[in-house]
Amino acid sequence: MLTLGIDFGTSGARAVAITATGEVVAEARSGYTVAQAQVWQEALEHLLEQLSGEVRSQVQRIAINGTSSTVLLCDHAGTPIADPLLYNDKRGQTTLKQIKTLAPPNHVVHSATSSLAKLLWWTTQPEFKQAVYFLHQADWLGFLLHGQLGISDYHNALKLGYDVDHLTYPDWLESLPQRSLLPQVRPPGSPVSNIQPDLAQRWQFPPHCLIYTGTTDSIAAFLASGATQPGEAVTSLGSTLVLKLLSRTKVEDSQAGVYSHRLGNLWLTGGASNTGGAVLQHFFNDSQLQSLSAKIDPTQRSPLEYYPLLETGDRFPINDPNLSPQLDPQPDNPVEFLHGLLESIARIETQGYEKLQTLGADALQRVYTAGGGAKNPQWTKIRQRRLQVPVVPSAHTEAAYGTARLAQGMIR
Repeated sequence: MLTLGIDFGTSGARAVAITATGEVVAEARSGYTVAQAQVWQEALEHLLEQLSGEVRSQVQRIAINGTSSTVLLCDHAGTPIADPLLYNDKRGQTTLKQIKTLAPPNHVVHSATSSLAKLLWWTTQPEFKQAVYFLHQADWLGFLLHGQLGISDYHNALKLGYDVDHLTYPDWLESLPQRSLLPQVRPPGSPVSNIQPDLAQRWQFPPHCLIYTGTTDSIAAFLASGATQPGEAVTSLGSTLVLKLLSRTKVEDSQAGVYSHRLGNLWLTGGASNTGGAVLQHFFNDSQLQSLSAKIDPTQRSPLEYYPLLETGDRFPINDPNLSPQLDPQPDNPVEFLHGLLESIARIETQGYEKLQTLGADALQRVYTAGGGAKNPQWTKIRQRRLQVPVVPSAHTEAAYGTARLAQGMIR
């Protein structure tokens, strides 16, 4: 019996099939450059095509993760009626005054990029009158497999305003005129329905293969890491910088972009910054990053202090949509410039964990690293120097692996 975990990130999708004991038996990848629902559907199909018929015939469980607060408006048949709004889309800035009158202070929805802000922005658009369902990326992709519309999980629904303490929509959200569009919310990793019969036949999946509710990409990366104890954290160094710290205390501060996800009897607290690998790739290709990094002395602190962003605005540890990128001065020597960028992103990471601990989260004990940046040994040493705790690779670096483990019921 195999379980298939599927990860939809900012620039591509991945699938990992694992055994009951966690052994990886197959993997698949599919990249994309355009964030459109049709492109995501094609990527999903491409992933399934890459798996052998023998592997697909043994898959009993499937779950999908997506980027947090990437959302769609759909009609009664589940067809998107507009392009998705991505995790970092800030047009919801115009709704923050309205949200302030609705939600409690310091709630995670008090952000221009929250799912709720995007929903309220959409109410002002002409296409909104066609809307029947408001779904997250993972919700919609799961629907493509199981055919049940309007189902989400409480990891994805957190930034919509779902109350993860009491596992219900709060009264202030229930009273919204748009309430009928909101999905039913279930625990992550809950069975939804068997795969649709025509898809089972097309892809040679067992007809009783179950599709499960998913999670967000950053939580999936945490689940894949091997972190299990309070004080252990995962930094995802992908296109963006995402921090997750396991804590016995739930902490939230919307002013700093801090929020907590429920994870069993513990809390996964953290935030996401718009800095990260996308900035590095803007200036250097992969081979340059590798060759130039090798020339950096990670024991020495760079004198350059940047705030590396590709556009105005950040979410954490500074939640400021008007925060300006700081990328000057740029030295002629590319090694020095890269050193300054890596050092600055490590500084922001350190500030993020310090912020979480100041708010009451458990003291940082160990950091696991996921994402492409985990492969850079010089950057790892720079980060360990700044963080002052062991920095180690995640046990598994693919978020899809964590999603598979979620569907197995190993983690809640």
